[in-house]
Order: sequence, then C-alpha cells, then structure tokens
Amino acid sequence: MSRRDRRAAAPPRPTVSVCRGCCCGTPKIAGVDHAGLLAAVRGSLDGIATVRVVDCLDACDQADVVVVQPSADGRRAGGRPVWLGLVNDAEAIADIAGWVAGGGPGLVDPPGILDLYEFRPSRRARQEPAED
Repeated sequence: MSRRDRRAAAPPRPTVSVCRGCCCGTPKIAGVDHAGLLAAVRGSLDGIATVRVVDCLDACDQADVVVVQPSADGRRAGGRPVWLGLVNDAEAIADIAGWVAGGGPGLVDPPGILDLYEFRPSRRARQEPAED
C-alpha cells in the first residue's frame, strides 16, 4: 500500500481552523469578543466550510490565528493553506467568510484586504493543524 493510499481524502469543502490555544481566544488578547468572533465564523460558514477549533498553532505573535485550507477542488487547482493572523475583528471575519463562500484557496483570489492578515508561519507551525 502506498503512502498516498493511507491518507484521508481531502475534504470536499474548505476547512477553516480557528486557533484557541495558548494566546488565541484568551484574555491575553484584550478588548476582543473571542466567543462572538468564533460564533460569527461558525455562523457565516455553516454549510459552506468545515470549521474546527484547534489547539495552539505556535504562532502566538499573530494571535488570533485562522488557517483556511482549500477544498479538494481548490487543492487540485493549486490552492494551499493560507495562514491569517491578527484576526480580531468582525470585518476580517466577514472578508474571510466571503472568500471561503466563493470557493477559497485555489479557486478564488482572496480580497486584497486579507493580504494585511496573511503571514508565513515557521516550518514547525506549518504542519497540518491538528484538531483538538
């Protein structure tokens, strides 16, 4: 059996991983309604993407971190996970949700404003985000 056969099939829709570990989603990032933003992510992407809460993604200097992973079609089209940091406001959530609803990585270019949030994590942090 090849290594590829043992891998799980890519999800048919995008996956949005929301960090809620060491710093993200905690009072360490003051003045942010973390529960409200998580509810907004879940509500705006219900039926569109798989939303999961994950443990610390080791990018605490960018808290709150969201990783948008492409759908199977997006991956076939060349899409790769997009790491977004400092996602601490409803406007950023709305921009992310609109992009993902349109297809997400590989299928639709993100709105230009998300360039301000995108960052390249360390190689250690880039490993597939593990579900908590």
